[in-house]
Amino acid sequence: MRRSDLRHFALCVLIWSTTWLAITFQVDAVAPAVSVAWRFGLAALLVALYCGVRGYRLATSMAAQRELFAMGGFMFFGGYLLIYYAETWLVSGLVALGYSASPLANMLASRVAFGTPMAPRVIAGGLLGATGIVCVFWPEVARFEGDARSLAGAALTAAAVVSSSLGNVFSSRSKRHGLNVWQQMAWAMGWGALLAAAFAIAHGESLSIPATPRFLGALLYLAVAGSIVSFASYLTLLETIGAARAGYIGVIVPITALALSSVFEQYTWHPLALAGIVVVAAGNVIILRQPARRSA
Repeated sequence: MRRSDLRHFALCVLIWSTTWLAITFQVDAVAPAVSVAWRFGLAALLVALYCGVRGYRLATSMAAQRELFAMGGFMFFGGYLLIYYAETWLVSGLVALGYSASPLANMLASRVAFGTPMAPRVIAGGLLGATGIVCVFWPEVARFEGDARSLAGAALTAAAVVSSSLGNVFSSRSKRHGLNVWQQMAWAMGWGALLAAAFAIAHGESLSIPATPRFLGALLYLAVAGSIVSFASYLTLLETIGAARAGYIGVIVPITALALSSVFEQYTWHPLALAGIVVVAAGNVIILRQPARRSA
């Protein structure tokens, strides 16, 4: 892996390990849709300004806009709205761990959309990863007997993974129109922000936000680092090292995020959760490893 690829990889791990915790600074202050609208609205504006400086044209065809609208709807609106709601019931590290099912979901979506074949190791690794996620979530579900909060949080996390994987499909489709990473992000994040704002207004929510250092600091971090820097690095990695190797980010991030939750959110480690993390990591490694090539 080249030095520039390692830098992008490290940035994604560092930022995405902490964005889950930063979201908790917002979910108690305003409605999730309002947070999502401001986060991606600000990010889209900054990316659009960058495109203007670099001379990247934002004018696209209607066919491209359909792909970008779907990408923004599934990835930035649907996926993140569900994540924000999930974090109202679960500690951020658990949501991050649930998101580690993304490699399998992405490959299933790719199979359905593009006919990409799935090797037996992908199915085996996916089942192993799903088993590990259940092991990690089980102590939380058992802890709240008679309370549906943990189950609801887990269901929302699963729905967010599915929504994000559909967004990835439309991201791949939008590349056919000759758009680079920044053009994709400007439009898709903008559409996601508009959909989130419309959702909030439809549910009677005010789009005003508290002008506190805690909220504004989290907003800037999530918009700039968590949305622009990390996604630019990740989408660049998809082009330079491929989805399989870039997917290893998802193996490291949940473990780091859970460690942060134990410090800042009083997450209590359970032996079954520890075993589940090992199983999840093993499942992802099986899915993402490159099959050995046979010599002629």
